[in-house]
Amino acid sequence: MSGHGAPTITLDAGAEQQPLRVAVIAASWHREVMDGLLAAAQAAAADAGLTDVTVVTVPGTFELSVAAARLAPHYDALVALGVVIRGGTPHFDYVCQSATLGLTQVSVNTGVPVGFGVLTCDNEQQALDRAGLPGSSEDKGREALEAAVATALTLRSTLAQQD
Repeated sequence: MSGHGAPTITLDAGAEQQPLRVAVIAASWHREVMDGLLAAAQAAAADAGLTDVTVVTVPGTFELSVAAARLAPHYDALVALGVVIRGGTPHFDYVCQSATLGLTQVSVNTGVPVGFGVLTCDNEQQALDRAGLPGSSEDKGREALEAAVATALTLRSTLAQQD
């Protein structure tokens, strides 16, 4: 099970004097899975005390990177949500690699944490199992939001100590 060993992240971003600016970028393919991922990320944001989270929708997972690149200068953290399900052609490999490398590049080049909530699954059932829906065994939308926000808070705190 991929969730085994995951850390428990407790966030209180609402207690910050200057609230974090967070954007969630969501792909449009696989609506049922994406609805679960997005709802879970929004619930995690609310639980963390974040009251103003921008949601941006793009056509597919391939487009997440360009949206993240344009949004990064305006936000403290980004969350990228998408679903790619393996088919009978190499398209799966190209999209997964492009999204992974593109989102990594955005994060490293800008210093803005990007929560990676892109599901790369062999079949639709694997995606549903990770979507944070009732009956799902994992909640990758929540995990991606928590990772991005926790990293942003850590960086903010660390850099403030150096000033």
